[in-house]
Amino acid sequence: MDSFETSNTVLNIMPTLFVWLLGIVFAIIMVTFIFDVTQSKNAILRNYPVVGHFRYLFSNLGEFFRQYFFAMDREEMPFNRAEREWVNRASKGKDNTIAFGSTKNLNIPGSTIFINCPFPMLDSDAVETRTVTIGESYSKYPYAAKSIFNISGMSYGAISKPAVLALSAGAKIADCWMNTGEGGLSPYHLEGGADLVFQIGTAKYGVRHEDGSLDDQKLADIAEHDQVKMFEIKVSQGAKPGKGGILPGVKVTEEISIIRGIPKGVESNSPNRHVEISNASELLDMINHVRDVTEKPVGFKTVIGHIRWLEALLDEVNKRGIQSAPDFITVDGGDGGTGAAPMALMDNVGLPLKEALPLVVDKIMQCGLEDRIKVVASGKMITPSDVAWAICAGADFVTSARGFMFAIGCIQSLKCNKNTCPTGVTTHNKRLQKGLDPKSKSVKVANYVNNMTKTVEVIAHSCGVEEVRLLNRAHVRIVQVDGKSIPMNELCPICVEGDNE
Repeated sequence: MDSFETSNTVLNIMPTLFVWLLGIVFAIIMVTFIFDVTQSKNAILRNYPVVGHFRYLFSNLGEFFRQYFFAMDREEMPFNRAEREWVNRASKGKDNTIAFGSTKNLNIPGSTIFINCPFPMLDSDAVETRTVTIGESYSKYPYAAKSIFNISGMSYGAISKPAVLALSAGAKIADCWMNTGEGGLSPYHLEGGADLVFQIGTAKYGVRHEDGSLDDQKLADIAEHDQVKMFEIKVSQGAKPGKGGILPGVKVTEEISIIRGIPKGVESNSPNRHVEISNASELLDMINHVRDVTEKPVGFKTVIGHIRWLEALLDEVNKRGIQSAPDFITVDGGDGGTGAAPMALMDNVGLPLKEALPLVVDKIMQCGLEDRIKVVASGKMITPSDVAWAICAGADFVTSARGFMFAIGCIQSLKCNKNTCPTGVTTHNKRLQKGLDPKSKSVKVANYVNNMTKTVEVIAHSCGVEEVRLLNRAHVRIVQVDGKSIPMNELCPICVEGDNE
């Protein structure tokens, strides 16, 4: 009887609650209507009160609806579904075969087609990819780099603590290197145990005096860590050539402020360039100074615009002597990256990697420095075909940032410049970070590297060479505007020392 009376009471209350709910909704609509018609900042809302708000809602949700419901597998930018799914399967160690034909349109200009050999290399005849030593004979502690595929610069601050831990631990398992990014060396980089490349950005986070100048003592202290194998001077990056790093104030936590040496909660904008470097000669001076202090290999990262300044640097190397050369050059594509950046720079400034990389390799060879300077390719390379192309073009190593972000859970929600990343990769919100377990994600990082390496080896063997580093420009063709392909060694003939241009 009591339960029957309770049920009746609930049924009697429900209509009242419904009326109250309708009243609240109506009140909200009326307040919104009054606000919209009386404000003068937004024409849409003034002319179309209430319903005008749906325009902005749909505009914000549009990119997500396109991603999941409307975009075809090969349509989406910056990375399409087919590319992301390859990384996802590779990181999980799943089978990455497909059936019923390729969905890739090979008639698009710029597409790469690898030239299969009629008598491919047998697995039993293949050999392990050769280890390349960086800085051998020119620094006290050269670095023997085993992996062709490594983690590009992502700062602690731009990415979260669990993301750094996952990447570092995964790199340790896979025996590849991890670039710290310009945000300094955090305890989490070291905790994972990976080989590290310490990046010196224009603000010199982690190795700076209060005035922003380079602190040699802090630099030497960083070099004392055995895990830190090399130093990279960041001249420019693909997301924003000609502009320094941008870290929103909401991401400058107390810990990050200590690591970087900047005020807590205040937006941090790095200078557009190193104040000590205004020409190629001064860049060379900086490289040699850092190498003298650290006794480890030193190179620089840059986006290519015109090539003349690089010619000037290489000419200066030949004047000073081969020992003065950078140990490596990281060539970044101008078509965007993980960092927050003005749209005008991300979209329009700097050469794409597919044009820049062959240019840099050719200039190094033309100056006879190919055995001295190693080349690292960086920029939008997340699949085996990307990596194999870069090796064919002349790169010694390939680094990726966004590929590894996908490996640890990134869903391309395009919120990297905010503190709202839903997967915990680029946020310092503790609740959102809970979704990223460093232990399980580190295994995915290692799987991604290992499956990338194996698949690039498959391409190399199909081309008839016994190991990846034997790939060259004759092994790949580039599709032209008329739909026909041209061998890359004809499209981009290598300029050797003594050639005239």
